[in-house]
Amino acid sequence: MVLFVTAEVVAGSAAWLGRGLSCVCAQRRESDPRPSFDLTPAQEALRALWNAAFPDEELRDLISEQWKEMGWQGKDPSTDFRGGGFISLENLLYLARNFPKSFQDLLRKQEGDRSVWEYPFAVAGVNITFMLIQMLDLEAVKPRTMVGATFLKFLSENESAFDLLYCITFKLMDHQWLAMRASYMDFNTVMKSTRRQLERELLLEDVTRLEDLPSYSLLSR
Repeated sequence: MVLFVTAEVVAGSAAWLGRGLSCVCAQRRESDPRPSFDLTPAQEALRALWNAAFPDEELRDLISEQWKEMGWQGKDPSTDFRGGGFISLENLLYLARNFPKSFQDLLRKQEGDRSVWEYPFAVAGVNITFMLIQMLDLEAVKPRTMVGATFLKFLSENESAFDLLYCITFKLMDHQWLAMRASYMDFNTVMKSTRRQLERELLLEDVTRLEDLPSYSLLSR
């Protein structure tokens, strides 16, 4: 997994810039190496993600203006997840397949009193993947925090633990978004609040699996 992300980005720097919401964590500098994922499975996953999101609308092409309907920044979604490779796309697909109601609720912003300027669904999902990688210290040889160590225990018991935690986190973020009456430029503040809440829940004494997290109850299949 090749990541171009810094703790500063997910901790609260200006991660959303310009007229549109821009995922700084996934932007590639000219000096960075090219991402090293196979485009064939990525293309298959993108088609599967589209079909899960819009089952009644045919995707005309893998590079299409239609992708903006899902909250990608442009007509080629690979430019949004390229910094982290395939994992952010796999996370979204896992959410779509395992919690389809929550996926549709998040995609279509169907819950709560929404702001006029909402976060883009897909790019928000990429940011959540990066935040979790940082929070859980997954790039380290071994975890340097209690949160990271706790998660590795869950991962040893459930190979889909990261995907499941991603789903929980996405719903928790949206819950926090609504509770804070957030809008457009508040996304980074909401992400920081989400991270703090998730860290607290992971360290609760009575949590022995991810399904025990209080925020797990936010998910719907």
